[in-house]
Amino acid sequence: MLYHAKNGSVVLGKTEMEYVSFGTGEKTLVMLPGLGDGLKTARGLAVPFALMFRQYAGDYRVYALSRKNALAEGCSTRDMARDTREAMDLLGIERADVIGISQGGMIAQYLAIDSPQAVGKLVLAVTLARQNPLIEEAVGSWLRMAEADDYKSLFIDTAERSYSQAYLKKYRALYPILTRVGKPKSFERFIIQAHACLGHDAYGELDRITCPTFVVGADCDKVVGPDATRELARSIAGSRLWMYAGLGHGAYEEAKDFNSRVLEFLREM
Repeated sequence: MLYHAKNGSVVLGKTEMEYVSFGTGEKTLVMLPGLGDGLKTARGLAVPFALMFRQYAGDYRVYALSRKNALAEGCSTRDMARDTREAMDLLGIERADVIGISQGGMIAQYLAIDSPQAVGKLVLAVTLARQNPLIEEAVGSWLRMAEADDYKSLFIDTAERSYSQAYLKKYRALYPILTRVGKPKSFERFIIQAHACLGHDAYGELDRITCPTFVVGADCDKVVGPDATRELARSIAGSRLWMYAGLGHGAYEEAKDFNSRVLEFLREM
């Protein structure tokens, strides 16, 4: 299969965690996606993931890990980090470089805090360490839409908050189609993960992150905000910061150099 892409799952207690893997490199890279994982897990997405992140395939065997299929009510980002570590153990991953995007970045913070021996280098993209009015308003709105079973509004509002106007102009015409596909059978996982986002607060423990860290943000981020990105970078000793100008929360998809910039950091000795 393309880039040796593979769909898989591991058993965690009475449920499973879906993952995709690809690449032929000697090193291991773990990728943790954002809140969209609450709507659709990584199941069946091996080839799309491999294509989107193919630049890592030569250096790494990449594992993109979802959250557990069945999440307990009140599950926190720290709990999700523990689940991630358990899945890594089951997959035979003792140590990996880690990329966390949005909520995945929140989980990655706790992974590096609680299991420092498991994290080589850390990339935290469009994420934050603690709450602010922007994320409370954005995720709060998405929660209300999910609770109302309103996938159309949730999809459109997420897109409008995440991408630049230039990007949106290309895709707004597809909203009628895109909002009719992809609706989950249940919003339960999304709602639990959204509450976990709103409860995330690793700010007081960031000094426990000692691995090389690259923080990536965007100055037009309407979900976590650029100030939160800068605060995160200031609070992790020795971390490096890159801010995209004119882009928002979806910078990791829009910026053509995102993967190459991250890979350059990961390749440094």
